[in-house]
Amino acid sequence: MCATSDETLAKLITVQSELLKLPQIDVHTDHVLHGGIYTRTIRMKPGTYVMGAHYKVPTTVILAGNLWAYVGQGWKQFSGYNVIPASKGRKQLFATPYENTEEAMITMSFRTDAKTVEQAENEMTDEAELLMSRQSDGDTVTISGE
Repeated sequence: MCATSDETLAKLITVQSELLKLPQIDVHTDHVLHGGIYTRTIRMKPGTYVMGAHYKVPTTVILAGNLWAYVGQGWKQFSGYNVIPASKGRKQLFATPYENTEEAMITMSFRTDAKTVEQAENEMTDEAELLMSRQSDGDTVTISGE
């Protein structure tokens, strides 16, 4: 996943503003901060969309299940288990087909010196206030000093 062009970023921001006008679903985020690596995982139910943050850092993204991602100039389908190097400066839109019978999962991780999830999220994006994890009380957080 490469950095998002200015033109595509402007389009995604327009889509994001329209999506935010719709009723929002509650998406649980699992956070792990361990060994200098911050990892976050979300699960997407069939027939849902998730707009990703505009990332300031390069990450590794793991996609599991059947889903679509708007990357670069168009949609790309992913199925199974995919480990993808992802550049800083990117923003994606993810979608799961209605016909999915199982959830899809998106996991993202990056190296950090952060000591809290909030610090890691702030390092990751300037859009931290829009993250679903900032809206939810039901997230799972694991922080290990080792």
